[in-house]
Amino acid sequence: MTDTDTGTGTGADVAAFDLGPQARIVAALAAGVRDEQLADGTPCPDCAVRTMLGHVSGLSVAFRDAARKDFGPTTDTAPDPAAADIGPDWRVRLPEVLDELAEAWRDPAAWTGMTRAGSVDLPAAVAAAVVADELVVHGWDLARATGQEYEPDPAALRASYDFLAAVADDPQRVGGAFGPVVRVPDGAPLLDRVVGLSGRDPGWKP
Repeated sequence: MTDTDTGTGTGADVAAFDLGPQARIVAALAAGVRDEQLADGTPCPDCAVRTMLGHVSGLSVAFRDAARKDFGPTTDTAPDPAAADIGPDWRVRLPEVLDELAEAWRDPAAWTGMTRAGSVDLPAAVAAAVVADELVVHGWDLARATGQEYEPDPAALRASYDFLAAVADDPQRVGGAFGPVVRVPDGAPLLDRVVGLSGRDPGWKP
């Protein structure tokens, strides 16, 4: 598919891609979380593993509905990762909503026009880049917190990097899931650069 003009002024065009591979990677990481790890900390400040999983579930629903242009409470509420939590059926529900998210973004209409997520109106293609970034970075969070191997989907990783690089100097990005940029060498692996741009230390360990 051709590049979609985001119209954001960030200088970044977003080419349509399939979120399915990254969604499946995150689902596999979630399946690898042991119950005794749910209270453990993650690289995201103030987020335990359980709240990170709850945040991923909530953002998957929100960006699924953003793709469908189905506006309401799921798209109109600002995210609060530290306040999220898992439900009793999270091991079933999380992979379901990740699949629904990926399927919603396979519709070419999802990438056109404007949409809304986290109470913010934005070009649909930019919303796709945002959710790719969320899945890539929070996949890393979960993997590091629970001692799992992690190799993100290349297309989602590139979309995440392009998005973060475009907003790296935006003062409004500080807070929530993003902190001040952690500088890493230019020659570092792309995942390390994404992690640093998200405000995390690529060397973080539990």
